[in-house]
Amino acid sequence: MFVLFVGLPTRAQTAPAPSADYQVAVYYFPNYHRDAANEAWHGQDWTEWDLVKAAKPRFSGHEQPKVPAWGYFDESDPAWAAKEIDLAADHGIDAFIYDWYWYEQVPGNRYLHGQLEDGFLNAPNRNRLKFALMWANHDWLNIHPAPFTNRPEKLTEGEVSAETWERLTDYVIATYFRQPNYWKLDGKPYFSIYEIGTFINGFGSLDKAVAALRRFEEKTKAAGFPGLHLNVMAWGFNAGALSGFPWEQSLKNPEAIFRAVAPASVTSYCYVHHYTPPKESFPTMNYADALAANERAWGEFDRQFRPAPYFPNVSMGWDASPRCLQSDAYANRGYPWMSAFTDNTPAAFRDALQRARTHLDRAGTQPKILTINAWNEWTEGSYLLPDTKHGTAYLEAIRAVFGKN
Repeated sequence: MFVLFVGLPTRAQTAPAPSADYQVAVYYFPNYHRDAANEAWHGQDWTEWDLVKAAKPRFSGHEQPKVPAWGYFDESDPAWAAKEIDLAADHGIDAFIYDWYWYEQVPGNRYLHGQLEDGFLNAPNRNRLKFALMWANHDWLNIHPAPFTNRPEKLTEGEVSAETWERLTDYVIATYFRQPNYWKLDGKPYFSIYEIGTFINGFGSLDKAVAALRRFEEKTKAAGFPGLHLNVMAWGFNAGALSGFPWEQSLKNPEAIFRAVAPASVTSYCYVHHYTPPKESFPTMNYADALAANERAWGEFDRQFRPAPYFPNVSMGWDASPRCLQSDAYANRGYPWMSAFTDNTPAAFRDALQRARTHLDRAGTQPKILTINAWNEWTEGSYLLPDTKHGTAYLEAIRAVFGKN
C-alpha cells in the first residue's frame, strides 16, 4: 500500500473560533473497503479505489487521476478511521453524515456498513466526532464503471416493503441511535432520507408512507428519545434537480407531499442537484456559476419549506468521470458522463463556505447547520481528504470559516 502523509494535523493545532453557534456536517461515502455485495458484483477484493486508480485525463487541463495523500487505505480499519476522525475534528467538522444503504434484495439487507460499524465505531477517539445516517435509498446501478451506452444494469432496487422498513428502523434505533456520539438535535436523533419519492413508492401510497414514518418516530420515543429529527433532501421534492440523473423523478403535488411528511428539516447533497450547466460548456462547468445558482436555491428553499429550516449545502467539487469506462470516448451522455468543475480551488471553496455562513446569519436559520459534499466522494470529484496536490487546503478553509477552539 502506497502511503504518503502530507500535511497531517496534530491535536495541538487549533484555530480561532469564529463562533460555536454553527455545526458543520460532512457526507461520508463508505465504498472504500471490502463488501460482500460488491465482491459478488465486481469480484474479490474490489473497492471503489479501483476506479480512482484507473481514472485518466479526458480533456485538456483535466486533473485525473486524483491521488490520495494517505494512499489507498482500508477505511474499515479502526486505526485509519481514527486518523480520519482527528483530521475532521481538528478542522472544524462536527459530524459525518454517512451515505447509508439498506436494500431489500441484498442478503441481510446491509450494504457498505463496514467503515461505520467496524472502523468508526471502534476507533479509540470516536467521541471527537458525531455521526448520523442519510439513508441513500436510490437504486444501485452498475456504474463502476458505466459504458458509453450509459444504460447501466440495475443491481438492486431502492424501494423497500413495509416489512423491510420495520427491520431497518429497528436496526437503526438499536445499533446507532443508542450510540453516545450519535448526532442529535434537541435530543432527537437526526435521520435523513435521500429520495422521499422512492420511499413513498415502496409503500404504494402517501398515507401508508407517512404512517410508516410516524411508526419510526414512535419507536424512537419508546427507546427513550424525545422524538425523531427527520431530514429530507430538497431534490426529492423535484426542486430543481439536474436533468440526466438515472434515478431522477418528478413528484406530483410536491407541496402536499411535503406537508404530509412534515420533516423537521431539509437540506441538499451537492451543487449539481440544483444547477444545470450550459450544454455548450461540456466537458467543464463553472464553480462560481454553480455556487450562484445554489445561493439562489437556498433562499427559495428557505421560503418553500417553512416552517422546516433549510440547511444549505456547499460542494467541494464535481467530476464523475472516474465512473465512466476509461476506454470509451468522453461525451455528454448524462450522469456519470457529464461536465466537471475545473476551477473549484481551495480559495473558491472558502468563498463558498463564507457565503453559506452569511446566508445562515441573514436567514436566521436555527440551528445553524451546513452540510458539505463530501469527505471522500473521490469518483465524483468532491472530497476533503488530502490529495497529493492540495494536501489539507480544503479542510483548512473549513477551519478558517467555521473552526472552533
